Amino acid sequence: MRRLLSSVTAAVLAAGLLTATTTTAQARAFDEQQRLDRIATPTIDWQACDEGAPAGFECASVQVPTDYDRPRGATTTVALTRLPASRPSSRKGSLFLNFGGPGGEGVSTLQQVFDVLVTPEVREHYDLVGFDPRGVGLSDPARCFDDADAEAAALEGLPAFPVTRSEERAFVRQTARISRACRAEAGDVIRHASTANVARDLELLRRAVGDDTLAYQGYSYGTYLGATYARLFPDRVGSMVLDGTVDVEAYSGANRDPRSVGARLAQGPAAEEVFDEFLEQCRLAGERCSLNALGDPAEVVDEVLERLRTRPVTIDVQGTPVEFTFPLAISSIFLQLYSPSAFSGLSDFLVLLAEGGGEAPTTLQRQLAPTQERYTSLGSSLAQLCVDSRSVLPPAAYPALADREDRVAPRFGRFRSWVGVQCPQIGLRDRDAFTGPWTQTTDATVLVIGTRFDPATPYANTRPFAEKFDDARVLTVEGYGHTTLAVSTCADAAIARYLVDGEAPRDRSTCEQDRAPFTDEPTTRRAPAPVLPAPLPGL
Repeated sequence: MRRLLSSVTAAVLAAGLLTATTTTAQARAFDEQQRLDRIATPTIDWQACDEGAPAGFECASVQVPTDYDRPRGATTTVALTRLPASRPSSRKGSLFLNFGGPGGEGVSTLQQVFDVLVTPEVREHYDLVGFDPRGVGLSDPARCFDDADAEAAALEGLPAFPVTRSEERAFVRQTARISRACRAEAGDVIRHASTANVARDLELLRRAVGDDTLAYQGYSYGTYLGATYARLFPDRVGSMVLDGTVDVEAYSGANRDPRSVGARLAQGPAAEEVFDEFLEQCRLAGERCSLNALGDPAEVVDEVLERLRTRPVTIDVQGTPVEFTFPLAISSIFLQLYSPSAFSGLSDFLVLLAEGGGEAPTTLQRQLAPTQERYTSLGSSLAQLCVDSRSVLPPAAYPALADREDRVAPRFGRFRSWVGVQCPQIGLRDRDAFTGPWTQTTDATVLVIGTRFDPATPYANTRPFAEKFDDARVLTVEGYGHTTLAVSTCADAAIARYLVDGEAPRDRSTCEQDRAPFTDEPTTRRAPAPVLPAPLPGL
């Protein structure tokens, strides 16, 4: 009887705690909505974009409060682009998009991928709207240096991550100098760059386009932005597609994990799993995977990576000789795991490393050296990451952490453990940041998508992320890579039914990818997903 009474008491206390937490969440959301309702809606003056934008796109910029605690004070520019609905008579509203990061640009990315982003049905019914989050791209970017040359000079000789003790000491000193420059040059931008403020900006943008509720599609870090918006403005959520879900508890530090944000996100073990799958799919592909010509793929790779620790390999990339050390090779492999369409190129890259270098094939050039048309500072990636993530681990503790993560994930653990080392060195906080609790109170049905083998946002995050919502439907894409952008006609169709008809798929539904790794042709006519490498400090 005592045990029964204890169990009942515990259950009652837990229910009381849950009710209190939910009530607090609802009160916070009510306060946020009331707060934003008192701020004037910005006016968007859509104009033709600058030369180089695809036909049909319009561009604009608006001013939003830099600090929402002082809405009549200084303002921040937010840049937008829009592709109007292809059938205006059927228009349902605007679909806002975030392609990840943190630090990812929404304006240029939407203009690059719009033709493979959504189905024709979605294009008919929605204006597609991309925006650069505050501190990013064309939205008053957080620039740590005056220009690209100055930043390149500051980064000169900095490895993707350190391996030896002497490298670790030098890495900490150099990142400290860079972090001080970021604080000095972009401190005012970083201080107000929290994802919560981006969500507040998004709320003003929703009102500015005239929509009663928000239609939103977010990838990777964009799922964190979506979760933040839904938490602050639950009654304004209309539809949300959240693809490649971030562990919000780990990213925000709400779980009190003292490790670096990179270690908390478990990207090292996730990348190990995906790379092992890559090697297995390569073995099964036979001659379609170039790595098989050198022997067992796993054995070849182990030998190559071990050799690179002491003997770098030079590869000609777009006419420039690039020395691939062990850290640079690991970071390059990690990014090439983002898309199954990059697997053949990754195999060719590993062959070049095994054979001692040479000229990269044309198909591999873009994977190794993505183009960048204007100066995009490291500060744009660090701004949201550092003010959101509660990264307080002192840099002196990173070597021991890296050793532990290396034992868990011998290829990628050390690499990802150093993510966020700049944050305690920058040392800035946004008082308006939101870091939990993450229990959601929106009544809207949310579509949550996860890819089975994802190196950056582990599939294991998908169900726990969805369970924070009252009504979230999980769609699993059986395949490889980071997010499902333009890799699954089945997933695209499910998203279209959800956005256009309001028909969410059944929970625990599954889709296949259109293109298996190492196949010559996709099974559909649609273009394969572009390689969109995330900024290394983030996702």
